Amino acid sequence: MHDQMEAEAAPRTEPGKTPWAIKGELILNCNCTVFCPCVVSLGKHPPTEGYCQAWAGVRIDEGFYGDEDLGGLNVGLLLEIPGLMARGNWQAAAFIDERASEAAYDGLVAIFSGAARGTTGLFSLLVSEFLGAERAPVLFETEGKARRLMVGKKIQGEVVPVGGSDPDSDIVVTNTQYWMGPDITVATATKGRVRAFGRVWDFDGRSAEICQIDWVGPQGH
Repeated sequence: MHDQMEAEAAPRTEPGKTPWAIKGELILNCNCTVFCPCVVSLGKHPPTEGYCQAWAGVRIDEGFYGDEDLGGLNVGLLLEIPGLMARGNWQAAAFIDERASEAAYDGLVAIFSGAARGTTGLFSLLVSEFLGAERAPVLFETEGKARRLMVGKKIQGEVVPVGGSDPDSDIVVTNTQYWMGPDITVATATKGRVRAFGRVWDFDGRSAEICQIDWVGPQGH
């Protein structure tokens, strides 16, 4: 009986077995000169520059990792991919909201490193070098249609949807199999400055994406 109770308790904290979920919004800005071809090619087509450098921000509206509430927290990400997205060899780093509890911090690191499996589990296969995770002031703001991510002086970004023929409607690529989510709003960066982990990037005017996310952990797959 004792062994059974231990087995039932383990999934609440063990990475890869712990149930988790995140709902919210993700924004991403990369060095592609036009809209990222990875969205529709699923990594079979190379980025427009032959390699990918990107920053991303995640606003968690509601979520949990085991028994820990993740709602209201933000995460910043740095990604570098040397060629085709699907071939891996990614380098990645995460900036975790400094307001996160120790348990929430550990859970978010597990989720964004891929260790927690589920929706982001492919990170554990594609990321060959996880540069690290650190606490930081991660601010995710929305003003009108603009979304901003500020991670101190390390990431300062703003993205806006690209205008369509109907100014009240965004251009959205729908029903994709993209890892982030099926519906991707086509956007551009009005600011895309990265000064972190030895990277010095400026992607103003380059490709950006906005995506409503609904991610789940291993027990939801």
